[in-house]
Amino acid sequence: MTNPDPSALDAAISARRSIRGLEGPPLPPEQVEALVALALTAPAPHHTEPWRFVEVSPARRATLADAMGAARAADLEHDGLPEARRAWALARSRRRIVDAPTLLLGCLVADGLNEYADDRRARAEWGLAQHSFGAALQNLLLGASARGLGAYWISAPLYAPDEVRAALDLDATWHPQAFVCLGHPNAEYVPFDRPDRDVARFFVRR
Repeated sequence: MTNPDPSALDAAISARRSIRGLEGPPLPPEQVEALVALALTAPAPHHTEPWRFVEVSPARRATLADAMGAARAADLEHDGLPEARRAWALARSRRRIVDAPTLLLGCLVADGLNEYADDRRARAEWGLAQHSFGAALQNLLLGASARGLGAYWISAPLYAPDEVRAALDLDATWHPQAFVCLGHPNAEYVPFDRPDRDVARFFVRR
């Protein structure tokens, strides 16, 4: 096997951005499935296949946004945020769910994970699955970027899993993790520049 030139991959990783200025039309089914197929190549614990994805149709989104909004409204009120701030945050979240040209939901299942009676190891085992989901999510985002698409992820489903499952009629064993919003970049949208980071701040040797 010849050693590949890593420069193209390095450039693709460095060039990826979270682009929130998205336009339609929705992605065609074959493009969505190709991106999900890339996500399914992620490493996973114990040779498991813990990832599940849902393409959320426009017809389902209002109900989904209402359910998640009610849960978040209660959380924000409990946190003591002013009413105007709560209304702004809820409206922004609703727009992102309802207006995304294509909306994917990523979930995890526990199939194949080791079961432990003690909480310490049980939490660690679930953490392995979440590591795998992060890798799947990165695969999907990189695939979208390489195709000239705009994409970003939203972690809100983690905070309202029961509401997400109910709104989408999902099995109780599916644990919602994140939305991925996909579309075509708005020509006027300018993503934030990624700052150059000093590796020495984040890396040590022992």
